Amino acid sequence: MSTRQHTALPKARTLIEALPWLTRHHGKTVVIKFGGNAMVDEELKAAFAQDVVFLRHAGLRPVVVHGGGPQISAQLDRLGLTSEFKAGLRVTTPETMDVVRMVLAGQVQRELVGLLNQHGPLAVGMTGEDAHLMTATKRWADVDGERVDIGRVGDVSAVEPGAVRALLDDGRIPVISSIARSADDEHVYNVNADTAAAALAAALGAETLMVLTDVEGLYADWPRSDDVISRLTVSELEKLLPDLASGMVPKMEGCLHAVRQGVRTARVIDGRVQHAILLEIFTDEGIGTMVVPDEGEHA
Repeated sequence: MSTRQHTALPKARTLIEALPWLTRHHGKTVVIKFGGNAMVDEELKAAFAQDVVFLRHAGLRPVVVHGGGPQISAQLDRLGLTSEFKAGLRVTTPETMDVVRMVLAGQVQRELVGLLNQHGPLAVGMTGEDAHLMTATKRWADVDGERVDIGRVGDVSAVEPGAVRALLDDGRIPVISSIARSADDEHVYNVNADTAAAALAAALGAETLMVLTDVEGLYADWPRSDDVISRLTVSELEKLLPDLASGMVPKMEGCLHAVRQGVRTARVIDGRVQHAILLEIFTDEGIGTMVVPDEGEHA
């Protein structure tokens, strides 16, 4: 066998390993929450864009939802505005909300749309405000058992996914900023991107919700051990929620909500690994933590 055949054969094996997963996921909607290091590291950003375009060309229907915490904080610093957090949530004054909106829809989303569109006329940017995609109600923070006003922070109360479905049917990749309006149209709210992605995945009847983060997955016994739980049911996850680190709570609550609402699997994966999405969807091992329904639930 020639050297060229030797180097080509592993590529063929990799493609064949992906075949059952390609068959299983063909035509299915996948909602991906883009965040963490993958959002600020140039190489990881480029690899993320390649993965999402690959999914689209492999016959899946990817939807990207993003926040932009680091970028918002940087812009607030530049403007001399303080970043204040209560119970892990950004206190969002009307002035801060203007910055949030500008950074998410005008900077982070534009950059991501640009990266995806290097591969063809695929990505279309939206926010939760467009076509009433997401409606939000005011969220209050819980600080030591007290309800605290944190300004223009919202929880998703309704989703109208028609515009996203239309884009998917047209072969596009929707890229959605996690901002939403109130039902009375009076206020615009900053919505946690994990929460927004979970609500959208449920409304779309997605096959999978994938949440990119800066850890390998959900640890079984952190900080005593760095063993990652590779698979758990919604009931098992519910028992673990009260003991999770605050940063993991919205991610795992989102996974729980999505699977309870009919999404087949929800996965938390390490966005610091190049091509983490492809590794998770198209290999036998997968990486990260997968949340599945309890036995007998929406089989």
